Amino acid sequence: MLASPPRQIGGQLVRAGEGLIVSLPADNRDAAVFAQADALDIDRANARTHVAFGYGIHQCPGQALARVELQVALPTLLRRLPNLRPAAPIEQIRFRHGLATYGVHELPVAW
Repeated sequence: MLASPPRQIGGQLVRAGEGLIVSLPADNRDAAVFAQADALDIDRANARTHVAFGYGIHQCPGQALARVELQVALPTLLRRLPNLRPAAPIEQIRFRHGLATYGVHELPVAW
């Protein structure tokens, strides 16, 4: 087996056998890839370039279910409750930090 040559990633030399730690939340907010990277845009043109479900042989086995849930459940919810909205200002919503998945602790809604 031939050894892979070193590669430059983000200006850093990475040699064969060295490990990498990738931050998915940071990667999915890369301003070089996504215009207005910190904004929620469900119509984003390059939305499929995210790596939330992994990549290649490391893809999440639950991604098909998650995609169906987003494609079916979310539109159904918004169609049935067209006035659905947050019931608290964003400043009062507690976000989860320091966990493997980013999100909110709870999201009170009204309709």
